[in-house]
Amino acid sequence: MDNNHFDEDFENDFQFKEFLNKYSIHWKWFALGVSVCLLLAFLYLRYTIPQYEASTTILVKDEKKGGMLSELSAFADLGMGGGLKSNVDNEIEILKSRTLVESTVKKLNLNTFFTVSGKIVDKEIYEETPIEVYFVDKTNEFYQNTIDFNFSELTANTFELDNEILDGSTKVILSDKKMFRYGEEIPTQYGRLIINKSKFNRSHFKDKGKTIRIVINPLEDVVDSFRKRLKVEPISKTSSVVTISITDAKVKKSEAFLDNLIQIYNEDAAADKNFISENTSKFIANRLTLITQELDGVEQDVESFKKANKLTDIESEAKLFIEGSNEYDKKGVETEIQLNVVSSMLDFMKKSTNADLLPSNIIAGSGDTSGLISSYNQLVLDRNRILKSATTANPSVVKMDQQIASLKSTVTTSLLRLQSSLNIQKRDLNSNEGILNAKIGKIPVQERQFRVIARQQKVKEELYLYLLQKREETAISLSATEPNARVIDSAKAGKMPIAPKKNIIYLGALLLGLLIPFGIIYTDDLLDTKIKSRMDLDGKTVVPFIGDVPTAENPSEIIKSESRTSSAEALRIIRTNLEFMLSKTEEGQAKTLFLTSTFPKEGKTFVSANLAATFALSGKKVLLIGMDIRNPRLDEYFTLPERGVTNYLSSKDLKLEDLIIKYDGFEDFHILPAGIIPPNPAELLMSKKVDILFATLKAQYDYIIVDTAPVSLVTDTLLIAKHADCFIYVARANFLEKRMLNIPNTLYKEQKLPNMCLLLNDTDSTKGYGYGYGYGAKIVKEPWYKTVLNIRN
Repeated sequence: MDNNHFDEDFENDFQFKEFLNKYSIHWKWFALGVSVCLLLAFLYLRYTIPQYEASTTILVKDEKKGGMLSELSAFADLGMGGGLKSNVDNEIEILKSRTLVESTVKKLNLNTFFTVSGKIVDKEIYEETPIEVYFVDKTNEFYQNTIDFNFSELTANTFELDNEILDGSTKVILSDKKMFRYGEEIPTQYGRLIINKSKFNRSHFKDKGKTIRIVINPLEDVVDSFRKRLKVEPISKTSSVVTISITDAKVKKSEAFLDNLIQIYNEDAAADKNFISENTSKFIANRLTLITQELDGVEQDVESFKKANKLTDIESEAKLFIEGSNEYDKKGVETEIQLNVVSSMLDFMKKSTNADLLPSNIIAGSGDTSGLISSYNQLVLDRNRILKSATTANPSVVKMDQQIASLKSTVTTSLLRLQSSLNIQKRDLNSNEGILNAKIGKIPVQERQFRVIARQQKVKEELYLYLLQKREETAISLSATEPNARVIDSAKAGKMPIAPKKNIIYLGALLLGLLIPFGIIYTDDLLDTKIKSRMDLDGKTVVPFIGDVPTAENPSEIIKSESRTSSAEALRIIRTNLEFMLSKTEEGQAKTLFLTSTFPKEGKTFVSANLAATFALSGKKVLLIGMDIRNPRLDEYFTLPERGVTNYLSSKDLKLEDLIIKYDGFEDFHILPAGIIPPNPAELLMSKKVDILFATLKAQYDYIIVDTAPVSLVTDTLLIAKHADCFIYVARANFLEKRMLNIPNTLYKEQKLPNMCLLLNDTDSTKGYGYGYGYGAKIVKEPWYKTVLNIRN
């Protein structure tokens, strides 16, 4: 378990280092990307006009009734002219309204821009504008078009105008005269133009001929720009304090805009209130005149009516009669209730037993009956208490039963007397109530007529008093109109710009400078379908991997004992790993290694020749056989005769000893060439002489290395695969596509190539692929024991 955990940690750490190394070798591109992006960020910050944010805080009047009030708003408590209820949200929308922003822009002439030319970007002048530009009798086109012209001061009193525009069109048509005086009216198609000096004139025109560009943008565009940058937000949901802010390149402009926005907002609100109050006052005055006349007429009608009918205070007398009738009616209801209670008590007593208690305190106004009921209930309680320890035959219980029966009869009699008394009382009350109702019915018809007249009089009086009160309130509101918003903090811009943000832009440039090379490298790697390194094999093949061979410095040179190149060291490690693959080979028989590949030119002949030389350098007797008889390539690495395997297989007289040559420079390194290219290679390899050839050679050598044909093109390799103790499948990096790994996977799963393993050739160690070997080693991709364990598993 500890070894497995160690291996897993080592592999994870190694994969991370491999990933870093994959990109770190391109550090120059990353450095270049970061440098270019930082330079662009510096130039952007250098020539981008900074934006500042100015803000002001106001307390908005939040009334229960408000908004756009009508002329009848003063009568809202009578349900007349009730308007929308105003709140902070309504006022916020008003503050952001196009009308209010447009009024502010017009007041401050913010659609006019003064700029002077700079080395790269033009600079806007606002705080200290040397001139003031006015258009008199503006036409509708003035606010809809862009007016662009240049101003140059000639003398202290004269200046020159140029109507040339950048896009070549003419949007301002001036007279033929080019030189003008300050204060002079200049006729244009947009109105008469007047230019005056400002108090900052001298500071800008120290040098004669300095040009100022004057641009008057369409009002609608300027208003839209300010509205997009304007923010109106409440501080909290429970507060009516509102913060108003705007961003602009010019601090003074943003502060002036906010201050004037609030000022115009209050002025508009006051004007609306005064307009409403004035109209309300006129309406009340007209109504008062009319109501006064109507009230005089009603009072005269009352006087005439009383004189004609000789009436005094009939209303008071009728009131007494009505109160008496209501009193009798009330007493009648109370009597009816008592009768119902007594009747219910009588019904209950008929059904009750000696053990049942009677309801108490429900018979009002009868002390005797209530006392009898209390005595009765006490006897019942005493009887029930005795029964807890005695029976009904107990003398005390029998005696108490007799007392209860006697008392119950007495209570019944008392209730009957009470019921009779209440019936008599009810008849008397009904009789008296009828007498009073008769008196009320005899009230003269004149009284009802008088009430009609009096009602009209009362209505007119109350309306008259109400109008008088509202007239005074309107007069007060006209004399003292308070602002709709109170300024808490005046407009003030921050000292630090809010845009562009230097830290964020530099950080973004740094990240972009890293991401662009990373993205290009990653995309290139993602779109590249070729095998690059061992990482490309992970998860895509089930064939055991014995190692990879980096690109050789001199591919045509065979490895020697003094070789210390990365490819030489790689072959030595592969030789060690192959010992585990060949551990089951019979004693006394040569360990036979076959090398094949998917396509030609993958370096199987190079690996065969150098792997044979590596085994020979270890003191073993080695034979290298060229059995790619269709396309023999061993002669590219050795000087070989023309005769070889094909000659032996097609001849009956040749002996193997006569075809095998010894390679100079090695103690026991022999080569059997492929021979001439036959017309029937498959038939030759299927002959029995192939079996004889391997049987003979296995008994004479320690190692036999066989260079065979690619498996995807011909069947030659499969025909002789049975003679191999181990098959080395060579795949070339940057040559073989990943999808072609299905071929070795299929061969391995179907066991068509015995004891098969995979070798990756021609990896690029300078890009982090493959191993670093020898004294100049840069990276070791996998420890030897890990590779060996993978092979043995």
